[in-house]
Amino acid sequence: MNRVKQRREELEKRVDKKLDNVACFSLDPEKIEGRNLEQMIGCVQVPLGIAGPLRVMAEKENNEYWLPLATTEGALVASVNRGCKATRLSGGIRVRSKSVGATRGPVFRVENLEEGKRLIDWIEKERGRLKKIVSRTSEYIELKEAVSKQAGKSVWVRLVFDTGEAMGMNMVTKAIGAIAKEIKKELRVDCLAVSGNYCVDKKPSWLNFLRGRGKEVWAEAVVRRSVVKEVLKTTPEKIVKVVENKQWLGSMMSGSMGFNAHFSNVVAAMFLATGQDMAQVVEGSMGVTVAEKEGKDLYFSVYLPSLMVGTVGGGTGLATQREALSILGLEKIKKGDAVKLAEVIGAAVLAGELSLTAALASGDLVKAHERLGRGK
Repeated sequence: MNRVKQRREELEKRVDKKLDNVACFSLDPEKIEGRNLEQMIGCVQVPLGIAGPLRVMAEKENNEYWLPLATTEGALVASVNRGCKATRLSGGIRVRSKSVGATRGPVFRVENLEEGKRLIDWIEKERGRLKKIVSRTSEYIELKEAVSKQAGKSVWVRLVFDTGEAMGMNMVTKAIGAIAKEIKKELRVDCLAVSGNYCVDKKPSWLNFLRGRGKEVWAEAVVRRSVVKEVLKTTPEKIVKVVENKQWLGSMMSGSMGFNAHFSNVVAAMFLATGQDMAQVVEGSMGVTVAEKEGKDLYFSVYLPSLMVGTVGGGTGLATQREALSILGLEKIKKGDAVKLAEVIGAAVLAGELSLTAALASGDLVKAHERLGRGK
Protein backbone atom coordinates (compact mmCIF):
# COMPACT_ATOMS: atom_id res chain seq x y z
CA MET A 1 0.00 0.00 0.00
CA ASN A 2 2.82 2.44 0.80
CA ARG A 3 4.41 1.85 -2.61
CA VAL A 4 1.04 2.38 -4.33
CA LYS A 5 0.53 5.62 -2.41
CA GLN A 6 4.03 6.78 -3.30
CA ARG A 7 3.53 6.01 -6.99
CA ARG A 8 0.19 7.85 -6.95
CA GLU A 9 1.78 10.93 -5.40
CA GLU A 10 4.53 10.85 -8.05
CA LEU A 11 1.91 10.59 -10.78
CA GLU A 12 -0.10 13.47 -9.34
CA LYS A 13 3.00 15.65 -9.52
CA ARG A 14 3.63 14.61 -13.12
CA VAL A 15 0.11 15.35 -14.39
CA ASP A 16 -0.40 18.31 -12.02
CA LYS A 17 -3.79 17.19 -10.71
CA LYS A 18 -5.30 15.29 -7.78
CA LEU A 19 -6.14 11.66 -8.60
CA ASP A 20 -8.37 10.03 -6.02
CA ASN A 21 -9.12 6.61 -7.44
CA VAL A 22 -6.08 5.34 -9.33
CA ALA A 23 -5.41 3.06 -6.36
CA CYS A 24 -9.04 1.89 -6.03
CA PHE A 25 -9.26 -1.64 -4.66
CA SER A 26 -13.05 -2.11 -4.81
CA LEU A 27 -16.15 -0.94 -6.62
CA ASP A 28 -19.52 0.14 -5.26
CA PRO A 29 -21.93 -2.71 -6.18
CA GLU A 30 -24.90 -0.34 -6.14
CA LYS A 31 -23.34 1.67 -8.97
CA ILE A 32 -22.43 -1.47 -10.94
CA GLU A 33 -25.56 -3.66 -10.77
CA GLY A 34 -27.94 -3.05 -13.64
CA ARG A 35 -25.42 -0.88 -15.50
CA ASN A 36 -22.12 -2.72 -15.95
CA LEU A 37 -22.71 -6.17 -14.46
CA GLU A 38 -25.27 -8.64 -13.10
CA GLN A 39 -24.90 -10.92 -10.07
CA MET A 40 -21.76 -9.18 -8.89
CA ILE A 41 -19.59 -11.21 -6.49
CA GLY A 42 -16.41 -9.12 -6.47
CA CYS A 43 -13.85 -7.52 -8.75
CA VAL A 44 -10.61 -8.56 -10.42
CA GLN A 45 -7.58 -6.37 -9.84
CA VAL A 46 -5.29 -5.53 -12.75
CA PRO A 47 -2.14 -3.43 -12.18
CA LEU A 48 -2.21 0.04 -13.70
CA GLY A 49 1.04 1.55 -14.95
CA ILE A 50 2.03 4.81 -16.58
CA ALA A 51 4.22 5.53 -19.62
CA GLY A 52 5.28 8.76 -21.25
CA PRO A 53 5.14 11.52 -21.87
CA LEU A 54 4.03 10.76 -25.42
CA ARG A 55 4.27 13.73 -27.78
CA VAL A 56 1.33 13.72 -30.22
CA MET A 57 0.90 16.12 -33.11
CA ALA A 58 -2.73 15.99 -34.24
CA GLU A 59 -4.40 17.96 -37.00
CA LYS A 60 -5.72 20.67 -34.65
CA GLU A 61 -3.31 20.61 -31.71
CA ASN A 62 -0.02 19.28 -30.35
CA ASN A 63 0.11 17.83 -26.88
CA GLU A 64 1.97 15.51 -24.52
CA TYR A 65 0.17 12.67 -22.76
CA TRP A 66 0.90 10.28 -19.94
CA LEU A 67 -0.48 6.87 -20.91
CA PRO A 68 -2.44 4.77 -18.36
CA LEU A 69 -1.82 1.11 -19.19
CA ALA A 70 -3.59 -1.73 -17.37
CA THR A 71 -1.79 -5.04 -17.84
CA THR A 72 -0.28 -8.04 -16.11
CA GLU A 73 2.44 -8.47 -18.75
CA GLY A 74 5.83 -7.52 -17.39
CA ALA A 75 7.99 -5.34 -19.68
CA LEU A 76 5.00 -3.93 -21.62
CA VAL A 77 4.84 -0.56 -19.85
CA ALA A 78 8.63 -0.24 -19.97
CA SER A 79 8.59 -1.02 -23.68
CA VAL A 80 5.90 1.57 -24.46
CA ASN A 81 7.78 4.05 -22.30
CA ARG A 82 10.93 3.49 -24.37
CA GLY A 83 8.96 4.06 -27.57
CA CYS A 84 7.57 7.29 -26.11
CA LYS A 85 11.11 8.47 -25.33
CA ALA A 86 12.51 7.58 -28.75
CA THR A 87 9.73 9.36 -30.64
CA ARG A 88 9.72 12.35 -28.28
CA LEU A 89 13.46 12.90 -28.73
CA SER A 90 12.86 12.82 -32.49
CA GLY A 91 10.06 15.41 -32.47
CA GLY A 92 6.99 13.33 -31.65
CA ILE A 93 4.30 11.31 -33.42
CA ARG A 94 2.03 12.80 -36.05
CA VAL A 95 -1.52 11.39 -36.10
CA ARG A 96 -4.51 11.60 -38.39
CA SER A 97 -7.93 10.03 -37.94
CA LYS A 98 -11.30 9.53 -39.57
CA SER A 99 -14.61 9.00 -37.78
CA VAL A 100 -16.13 6.16 -39.76
CA GLY A 101 -18.93 5.51 -37.27
CA ALA A 102 -20.38 2.66 -35.25
CA THR A 103 -21.99 -0.04 -37.35
CA ARG A 104 -24.73 -2.61 -36.90
CA GLY A 105 -25.61 -5.17 -39.58
CA PRO A 106 -29.07 -6.73 -39.11
CA VAL A 107 -30.20 -9.65 -41.27
CA PHE A 108 -33.70 -9.74 -42.79
CA ARG A 109 -35.53 -12.75 -44.25
CA VAL A 110 -37.37 -12.35 -47.55
CA GLU A 111 -39.44 -14.68 -49.74
CA ASN A 112 -37.29 -14.49 -52.86
CA LEU A 113 -34.74 -12.41 -54.77
CA GLU A 114 -37.39 -9.95 -55.94
CA GLU A 115 -38.56 -9.17 -52.42
CA GLY A 116 -34.95 -8.75 -51.37
CA LYS A 117 -34.41 -6.21 -54.14
CA ARG A 118 -37.56 -4.39 -53.04
CA LEU A 119 -36.21 -4.14 -49.49
CA ILE A 120 -32.81 -2.91 -50.65
CA ASP A 121 -34.36 -0.32 -52.97
CA TRP A 122 -36.72 0.87 -50.22
CA ILE A 123 -33.86 1.37 -47.76
CA GLU A 124 -31.99 3.44 -50.35
CA LYS A 125 -35.07 5.49 -51.29
CA GLU A 126 -36.24 6.10 -47.71
CA ARG A 127 -32.88 7.13 -46.24
CA GLY A 128 -34.35 10.45 -45.08
CA ARG A 129 -37.21 8.73 -43.27
CA LEU A 130 -34.81 6.30 -41.59
CA LYS A 131 -32.60 9.19 -40.42
CA LYS A 132 -35.63 10.76 -38.69
CA ILE A 133 -36.59 7.45 -37.08
CA VAL A 134 -33.04 7.03 -35.77
CA SER A 135 -32.88 10.59 -34.41
CA ARG A 136 -36.02 9.94 -32.34
CA THR A 137 -34.27 7.08 -30.49
CA SER A 138 -31.53 9.38 -29.10
CA GLU A 139 -30.41 12.97 -29.49
CA TYR A 140 -26.79 11.77 -29.74
CA ILE A 141 -27.09 9.48 -32.77
CA GLU A 142 -27.26 10.09 -36.51
CA LEU A 143 -27.59 7.66 -39.42
CA LYS A 144 -24.75 8.20 -41.91
CA GLU A 145 -24.84 5.33 -44.37
CA ALA A 146 -26.56 2.05 -45.32
CA VAL A 147 -25.02 -0.69 -47.48
CA SER A 148 -26.98 -3.86 -48.36
CA LYS A 149 -26.09 -7.36 -49.57
CA GLN A 150 -28.32 -10.30 -50.47
CA ALA A 151 -27.74 -14.07 -50.66
CA GLY A 152 -30.75 -16.29 -51.30
CA LYS A 153 -33.55 -15.32 -48.93
CA SER A 154 -31.33 -13.31 -46.60
CA VAL A 155 -30.60 -9.58 -46.81
CA TRP A 156 -27.94 -7.91 -44.66
CA VAL A 157 -27.86 -4.16 -44.13
CA ARG A 158 -24.70 -2.51 -42.73
CA LEU A 159 -25.90 0.73 -41.13
CA VAL A 160 -23.31 3.30 -40.06
CA PHE A 161 -24.00 5.81 -37.28
CA ASP A 162 -22.38 8.85 -35.73
CA THR A 163 -22.65 8.29 -31.97
CA GLY A 164 -20.88 11.40 -30.67
CA GLU A 165 -18.47 10.80 -27.80
CA ALA A 166 -19.88 7.36 -26.95
CA MET A 167 -18.65 4.11 -28.45
CA GLY A 168 -22.37 3.78 -29.03
CA MET A 169 -23.33 0.14 -29.56
CA ASN A 170 -26.29 0.33 -27.15
CA MET A 171 -27.60 3.40 -29.00
CA VAL A 172 -27.04 1.72 -32.34
CA THR A 173 -28.88 -1.46 -31.30
CA LYS A 174 -31.87 0.58 -30.13
CA ALA A 175 -31.90 2.45 -33.44
CA ILE A 176 -31.84 -0.84 -35.39
CA GLY A 177 -34.88 -1.99 -33.43
CA ALA A 178 -36.79 1.12 -34.52
CA ILE A 179 -35.73 0.68 -38.15
CA ALA A 180 -36.71 -3.01 -38.14
CA LYS A 181 -40.14 -2.08 -36.77
CA GLU A 182 -40.66 0.41 -39.61
CA ILE A 183 -39.58 -2.12 -42.25
CA LYS A 184 -41.99 -4.70 -40.81
CA LYS A 185 -44.83 -2.15 -40.92
CA GLU A 186 -44.11 -0.95 -44.47
CA LEU A 187 -42.86 -4.09 -46.26
CA ARG A 188 -43.98 -6.99 -44.04
CA VAL A 189 -40.37 -8.19 -43.93
CA ASP A 190 -39.07 -9.71 -40.69
CA CYS A 191 -35.75 -8.88 -39.07
CA LEU A 192 -34.25 -12.25 -38.16
CA ALA A 193 -31.50 -10.76 -35.96
CA VAL A 194 -30.54 -7.16 -35.14
CA SER A 195 -26.94 -8.28 -35.65
CA GLY A 196 -26.32 -10.55 -38.62
CA ASN A 197 -22.50 -10.39 -38.44
CA TYR A 198 -22.38 -7.76 -41.17
CA CYS A 199 -21.40 -5.11 -38.60
CA VAL A 200 -18.79 -6.72 -38.01
CA ASP A 201 -18.78 -6.42 -34.19
CA LYS A 202 -16.08 -7.97 -31.99
CA LYS A 203 -14.66 -10.22 -34.69
CA PRO A 204 -11.71 -9.77 -37.05
CA SER A 205 -12.95 -9.23 -40.61
CA TRP A 206 -11.73 -7.94 -43.93
CA LEU A 207 -14.89 -5.80 -44.19
CA ASN A 208 -13.85 -3.75 -41.17
CA PHE A 209 -10.24 -3.78 -42.34
CA LEU A 210 -11.18 -2.33 -45.73
CA ARG A 211 -14.10 -0.03 -44.85
CA GLY A 212 -13.09 0.92 -41.31
CA ARG A 213 -15.24 0.96 -38.17
CA GLY A 214 -15.47 3.36 -35.28
CA LYS A 215 -12.31 5.42 -35.76
CA GLU A 216 -9.60 4.88 -38.36
CA VAL A 217 -6.22 6.10 -37.09
CA TRP A 218 -2.88 6.67 -38.81
CA ALA A 219 0.30 7.54 -36.89
CA GLU A 220 3.86 8.20 -38.08
CA ALA A 221 7.23 9.26 -36.74
CA VAL A 222 10.67 9.88 -38.16
CA VAL A 223 13.14 8.60 -35.56
CA ARG A 224 16.63 10.04 -35.83
CA ARG A 225 19.42 7.57 -36.45
CA SER A 226 21.25 8.66 -33.30
CA VAL A 227 18.11 8.03 -31.22
CA VAL A 228 17.63 4.59 -32.79
CA LYS A 229 21.19 3.77 -31.79
CA GLU A 230 21.22 5.29 -28.29
CA VAL A 231 17.65 4.60 -27.09
CA LEU A 232 16.54 1.60 -29.16
CA LYS A 233 20.00 -0.04 -29.28
CA THR A 234 19.82 -0.97 -32.95
CA THR A 235 19.83 0.56 -36.45
CA PRO A 236 17.12 1.74 -38.86
CA GLU A 237 18.22 -0.93 -41.34
CA LYS A 238 17.67 -3.76 -38.85
CA ILE A 239 14.25 -2.44 -37.83
CA VAL A 240 13.16 -2.22 -41.47
CA LYS A 241 14.35 -5.78 -42.02
CA VAL A 242 12.36 -7.09 -39.05
CA VAL A 243 9.19 -5.34 -40.22
CA GLU A 244 9.58 -6.76 -43.72
CA ASN A 245 10.16 -10.31 -42.52
CA LYS A 246 8.01 -10.46 -39.36
CA GLN A 247 5.15 -7.98 -39.66
CA TRP A 248 4.71 -8.42 -43.42
CA LEU A 249 6.02 -11.76 -44.71
CA GLY A 250 5.41 -13.65 -41.47
CA SER A 251 1.82 -12.41 -41.37
CA MET A 252 1.30 -13.41 -45.00
CA MET A 253 2.70 -16.89 -44.42
CA SER A 254 0.43 -17.43 -41.41
CA GLY A 255 -2.70 -15.92 -42.99
CA SER A 256 -2.89 -13.25 -40.29
CA MET A 257 -5.64 -10.64 -40.60
CA GLY A 258 -3.29 -7.73 -40.06
CA PHE A 259 0.40 -7.06 -40.47
CA ASN A 260 1.81 -5.96 -37.12
CA ALA A 261 3.80 -7.22 -34.16
CA HIS A 262 1.58 -6.58 -31.14
CA PHE A 263 -1.04 -3.86 -31.62
CA SER A 264 -3.34 -5.85 -29.31
CA ASN A 265 -0.98 -5.48 -26.32
CA VAL A 266 -1.24 -1.69 -26.24
CA VAL A 267 -4.86 -1.52 -27.39
CA ALA A 268 -5.91 -3.94 -24.63
CA ALA A 269 -3.94 -2.08 -21.94
CA MET A 270 -5.42 1.28 -22.96
CA PHE A 271 -8.94 -0.17 -23.36
CA LEU A 272 -8.90 -1.75 -19.92
CA ALA A 273 -7.50 1.37 -18.26
CA THR A 274 -10.06 3.74 -19.83
CA GLY A 275 -13.18 1.57 -19.61
CA GLN A 276 -13.62 0.52 -23.22
CA ASP A 277 -15.37 -2.69 -24.32
CA MET A 278 -12.58 -5.26 -24.05
CA ALA A 279 -14.08 -7.59 -26.67
CA GLN A 280 -13.47 -4.93 -29.32
CA VAL A 281 -9.75 -5.36 -28.85
CA VAL A 282 -10.23 -8.15 -31.44
CA GLU A 283 -10.92 -5.71 -34.27
CA GLY A 284 -8.79 -2.97 -32.73
CA SER A 285 -5.73 -5.22 -33.02
CA MET A 286 -5.98 -5.39 -36.81
CA GLY A 287 -3.67 -3.06 -38.70
CA VAL A 288 -0.47 -2.48 -40.62
CA THR A 289 3.04 -1.48 -39.57
CA VAL A 290 5.27 0.32 -42.07
CA ALA A 291 9.01 0.95 -41.72
CA GLU A 292 11.50 2.34 -44.22
CA LYS A 293 14.65 4.42 -44.38
CA GLU A 294 14.23 8.18 -44.67
CA GLY A 295 17.70 9.42 -45.48
CA LYS A 296 19.82 8.05 -42.64
CA ASP A 297 16.85 8.03 -40.25
CA LEU A 298 13.94 5.65 -39.65
CA TYR A 299 10.39 6.30 -40.88
CA PHE A 300 7.90 4.29 -38.80
CA SER A 301 4.11 4.25 -39.18
CA VAL A 302 1.02 2.32 -38.05
CA TYR A 303 -2.52 2.12 -39.41
CA LEU A 304 -5.47 0.98 -37.27
CA PRO A 305 -8.71 0.68 -39.29
CA SER A 306 -11.17 -0.24 -36.55
CA LEU A 307 -10.96 1.43 -33.13
CA MET A 308 -14.31 1.41 -31.36
CA VAL A 309 -13.80 3.84 -28.47
CA GLY A 310 -15.69 6.43 -26.46
CA THR A 311 -15.26 8.73 -23.47
CA VAL A 312 -18.81 8.37 -22.15
CA GLY A 313 -20.96 5.32 -21.40
CA GLY A 314 -20.08 1.72 -20.65
CA GLY A 315 -17.09 1.29 -18.36
CA THR A 316 -15.86 4.87 -18.78
CA GLY A 317 -17.98 5.95 -15.80
CA LEU A 318 -16.25 3.65 -13.31
CA ALA A 319 -14.12 5.49 -10.78
CA THR A 320 -10.66 4.20 -11.71
CA GLN A 321 -11.38 4.34 -15.43
CA ARG A 322 -12.58 7.92 -15.05
CA GLU A 323 -9.32 8.76 -13.31
CA ALA A 324 -7.37 7.12 -16.13
CA LEU A 325 -9.26 9.30 -18.61
CA SER A 326 -8.43 12.32 -16.45
CA ILE A 327 -4.71 11.50 -16.81
CA LEU A 328 -5.30 11.93 -20.54
CA GLY A 329 -7.27 15.14 -19.95
CA LEU A 330 -10.49 13.48 -21.10
CA GLU A 331 -12.48 13.25 -17.84
CA LYS A 332 -15.00 15.91 -18.90
CA ILE A 333 -17.31 15.11 -21.78
CA LYS A 334 -16.37 17.44 -24.63
CA LYS A 335 -16.99 17.28 -28.37
CA GLY A 336 -14.09 15.59 -30.12
CA ASP A 337 -12.77 13.69 -27.08
CA ALA A 338 -13.53 10.26 -28.55
CA VAL A 339 -11.46 11.15 -31.61
CA LYS A 340 -8.66 12.42 -29.37
CA LEU A 341 -8.69 9.17 -27.37
CA ALA A 342 -8.48 7.14 -30.59
CA GLU A 343 -5.56 9.24 -31.80
CA VAL A 344 -3.69 8.86 -28.50
CA ILE A 345 -4.21 5.08 -28.60
CA GLY A 346 -2.92 5.03 -32.18
CA ALA A 347 0.19 6.96 -31.16
CA ALA A 348 0.68 4.69 -28.14
CA VAL A 349 0.45 1.66 -30.44
CA LEU A 350 3.21 3.16 -32.59
CA ALA A 351 5.42 3.66 -29.51
CA GLY A 352 4.89 0.07 -28.37
CA GLU A 353 5.30 -1.37 -31.87
CA LEU A 354 8.52 0.57 -32.43
CA SER A 355 10.05 -0.53 -29.14
CA LEU A 356 9.20 -4.23 -29.55
CA THR A 357 10.45 -4.26 -33.15
CA ALA A 358 13.69 -2.68 -31.99
CA ALA A 359 14.05 -5.28 -29.22
CA LEU A 360 13.68 -8.01 -31.82
CA ALA A 361 16.19 -6.30 -34.12
CA SER A 362 18.76 -5.92 -31.35
CA GLY A 363 18.19 -9.38 -29.89
CA ASP A 364 17.28 -7.90 -26.49
CA LEU A 365 13.69 -9.14 -26.20
CA VAL A 366 14.50 -12.25 -24.17
CA LYS A 367 16.78 -10.31 -21.83
CA ALA A 368 14.12 -7.64 -21.29
CA HIS A 369 11.51 -10.22 -20.32
CA GLU A 370 13.97 -12.01 -18.06
CA ARG A 371 14.74 -8.75 -16.28
CA LEU A 372 11.26 -7.16 -16.18
CA GLY A 373 8.80 -10.00 -16.73
CA ARG A 374 10.22 -12.39 -14.11
CA GLY A 375 11.22 -10.03 -11.35
CA LYS A 376 14.93 -10.61 -11.92
